[in-house]
Amino acid sequence: MSDEINKLEGSMGDDIITDDDKLWAALSMALGIVGLIMLFIPEKSERPFIKYAAVHGVAIAAIQILFVIIPFVQCITGILSIILAVYAIYLAIAVTFQGQYAEIPYLTDFLKGQGWI
Repeated sequence: MSDEINKLEGSMGDDIITDDDKLWAALSMALGIVGLIMLFIPEKSERPFIKYAAVHGVAIAAIQILFVIIPFVQCITGILSIILAVYAIYLAIAVTFQGQYAEIPYLTDFLKGQGWI
């Protein structure tokens, strides 16, 4: 009976979907790194069901990584922007408003080197 169900489930490809295929496909879909590994193992990547799940698992993992990285980068750049704004306000009030030239580390040297100031 279980073999008949596997044959029906395997109708997408020519091969029968085995319990091993189901296990590796599920792991590949849930964990993108497992999917990536399955794509590099010849006997596993030749199995259509495993390959299908592995490709999807890797794609899902890539999207998840992008979702994690993008807000993290925005958080850091947002914090740096606030720090830079506070520093600019400080320089404006404490240095420039007093009639002195503000020396900003690295930035002042860069601007002088480019001939912009």
